[in-house]
Amino acid sequence: MFEITLQYYLVLASLLFCIGVWGLINSRNAVRVLMSIELMLNAVNINLMAFSAFIDGQLIRGQVFSVFVITVAAAEAAVGLAILLSLYRNRVTVDMESFNLLRW
Repeated sequence: MFEITLQYYLVLASLLFCIGVWGLINSRNAVRVLMSIELMLNAVNINLMAFSAFIDGQLIRGQVFSVFVITVAAAEAAVGLAILLSLYRNRVTVDMESFNLLRW
């Protein structure tokens, strides 16, 4: 039978993280930037759960940290979307290049 090892989870998480970084760097749309950040946080969650399952055994340290990451991701999404909605009302666009409120 085929057994899924730790390396498969790490490769999956690294691919998701790289896709998130690529989306963060290349995207000009603010919604895509938020989605890329969420994708990177989900890759971190996969790593935490995989290491917890393969190294800790019966302890649930990885699951606890994963719940904290999910909580931070939910707060980040709520605050980020609220800021984005406010910027959209003022600028009528979600293009990252047009958000220059802090520039001189």
